[in-house]
Amino acid sequence: MKVLVSGGTGIVGRYIVEELLSAGYQVIVGGRRAPLPGSFSRPVDFAPLSLDPDEDDIGAFDDAYFFVHAAFSHIEGKYRNGEGDDPKAFHRLNLDGTVKLFEEAKRAGTRRCIFMSSRAAYGEHASGTELFETMPATPETLYGQVKLDAERALAHLSGPGFAGASLRATGIYGDQSPNKWDRMIDDYLSGQPVFPRAGTEVHGRDLGRVVRLMLETESARVAGEVFNVSDIAVDTRDILSPIRHHADCPFPLPEAADKAELCAMNTGKIRALGWKPGGMPLFEQTMQQLAGKQGVPRPSSTQV
Repeated sequence: MKVLVSGGTGIVGRYIVEELLSAGYQVIVGGRRAPLPGSFSRPVDFAPLSLDPDEDDIGAFDDAYFFVHAAFSHIEGKYRNGEGDDPKAFHRLNLDGTVKLFEEAKRAGTRRCIFMSSRAAYGEHASGTELFETMPATPETLYGQVKLDAERALAHLSGPGFAGASLRATGIYGDQSPNKWDRMIDDYLSGQPVFPRAGTEVHGRDLGRVVRLMLETESARVAGEVFNVSDIAVDTRDILSPIRHHADCPFPLPEAADKAELCAMNTGKIRALGWKPGGMPLFEQTMQQLAGKQGVPRPSSTQV
């Protein structure tokens, strides 16, 4: 079966595409430009796709049995506050343009639509609060509000023959290049200050496996639903410690951050479908791989 993945060349989308390819799916990467040759481990197709709500993209869905929407327009390196000084365009592309794609997918006969949402949809809560999908969502950022409104639009469109599900993902890490921690690692190795910070993370490959679950689980169990996707809590000290060891770096590590202050997302709902993330062993393996890549030239970043 063919899966159309918007934003498939982005830092998040690449993991989704690779997981689908490894499972035997035929993947169509949708975006502004075709992936460069050799971008993926196996051949992919390409379909022009735009977040502009005035563009007609329904032809991109002609061969797509499933649609995974991972594209997002933002200032490079920023999601929250990614609107910069143009919140109107940010809202137009990421909400109006997203809803347009959902509607086109449904009209074209696509059977399932999986939307990459964010934990930002929850908004701020008291330190240590455990976040459940049933909790009221009160985002305080435009990014979070756009994600929440898109979730609601997809749930409204879901019905017989068109199962839509949203994944509220936490921070996504992994071993591909470019990597979201490249700049922090470079700053540390060059002696720049790196401040203590803790966060929740999930490996990109584990996220890809959640997407597969959404495509392969009985539609009645996912249609119109929201699922938390998160795995571990780590801080900058955890991330940089293997880098320091491998590079024999003389600079001190940042102090440990207080992980008890984090608001972790409860993942019982997605685990009930059979999801088993890699936990700390996968994190430690990944950081050793990233440490081994230090000094190797990195490819330039790709646009989502």
